[in-house]
Amino acid sequence: MNISRSGTVYLLIGLSISIISCSVKKKQPATKPLRFVFITTCVDEDFFRPVKKGMNDAAALVGADCSFIGTRGVNVKEQVKMMRKAIEQGVDGIALNIISPTAFDSVVEEAMNKGIPVVAFNSDDNKTPNARLSCVCQNLFHAGELFGKKIIGDIPENSLVLVTLHSEGISALEDRLHGIQDILKSKNITCKVIITGTKADSASRVITECLKANPKIRAVLCTGLADTEGAGMAIEKSFSDKNIIAAGFDLSPLVIHYVRDGQLIFTVDQQPYMQGFYPVIQLAQYVRYGILPCNNEIGASFVTKDNVDKVEKLIAAGYR
Repeated sequence: MNISRSGTVYLLIGLSISIISCSVKKKQPATKPLRFVFITTCVDEDFFRPVKKGMNDAAALVGADCSFIGTRGVNVKEQVKMMRKAIEQGVDGIALNIISPTAFDSVVEEAMNKGIPVVAFNSDDNKTPNARLSCVCQNLFHAGELFGKKIIGDIPENSLVLVTLHSEGISALEDRLHGIQDILKSKNITCKVIITGTKADSASRVITECLKANPKIRAVLCTGLADTEGAGMAIEKSFSDKNIIAAGFDLSPLVIHYVRDGQLIFTVDQQPYMQGFYPVIQLAQYVRYGILPCNNEIGASFVTKDNVDKVEKLIAAGYR
């Protein structure tokens, strides 16, 4: 068939338009989001609110679907079951709160062997071999030491102090406890250690009972959020005239109130937002590009009357 030059041009233009049209109609779907799961203990604690915000902010940046699950109390066996379920579901990565130095060793190795990377957050296993790739957390023993150094000048030599843990079996709290004790022994300070429970009201009752039964106690030193809130509450309600000092760990509106009003002389922030943000970034970079995660030691930031107003604004915004 004889086609003129102009006809050839029109034919090519028509074919090009047809190809472009088909390409638009058959546009490739967007990259499927990565699926990550955070697995923790004490999942309903206020402490984890900024962790979740950090997780969600990072997920939006890297294109990931993240879920935050865990046990209501300290239940290592149930956490292990959650790990195995996540492995069975074939998630792309797991961030795990490793509250025990031994309980998670085998299940973490199982996940890694199946190509599911695991990073730790909040608490790490640095006492036994563990296949996890990295951890985003505070150096807990060192944080306890810093806590002890900051408060030791306010405690007389040979005193009796109360040291609180909100739960048994959490290595993070025990590491802080040991760091505090390591510093206080230089002044022959005796530590009475008690478990308070994970709710501020119940912690306040336990602390109040202990202080009434032991009137020689000069200070209450707390290792976690619930007992820190409970100590402030107990002193405000029952011991405001007894010259008992108290300090603790973590942030919440209630802790900020007690720092501002003087029931707590300080609290130590472990920057939980970062504990949610960095694991997502590390897992995404590893899954997509093979970039190995690295440990992030997130430090120990002291909150006192001097900086409490600034910190309060950041708590309201979800970052502290």
